[in-house]
Amino acid sequence: VEWTDFERATIKDIFSKIEYEVVGPAALARCLVVYPWTQRYFGKFGNLYNAEAITGNPMISKHGTTILHGLDRAVKNMDDIKNTYAELSVLHSETLHVDPDNFKLLSDCLTIVVAGQLGKDFTGEVQAAFQKFLAVVVSSLGRQYH
Repeated sequence: VEWTDFERATIKDIFSKIEYEVVGPAALARCLVVYPWTQRYFGKFGNLYNAEAITGNPMISKHGTTILHGLDRAVKNMDDIKNTYAELSVLHSETLHVDPDNFKLLSDCLTIVVAGQLGKDFTGEVQAAFQKFLAVVVSSLGRQYH
């Protein structure tokens, strides 16, 4: 993947502005509420019976924050995201058996939450760079499935 200077700067800027402990849990919770079939991977997380239970679940919050911090690895390794996530791809495919389509669903939810956090600063150009970044991450996480 080739990144423009604008894209690199934009991705770094986004991650410097967002609140990980807010955005990560909100994105994961949104994904679990909007796409309830994704809940099957979180059976050990306790009560996920409704939106209130999901958004108030401390294990969901913690994992959402973990996911967002995991994206830091991609930000720091934008020229080698595929290899950066090789082990995580194996874990999610061979051990956790996560449907790779769910990575895209989560990235869509993350885009919505980040847009809400950044407000007017989330311009079309910023969104395009962010979605390109997430598409590369999603592709890298799904690499083991191919």
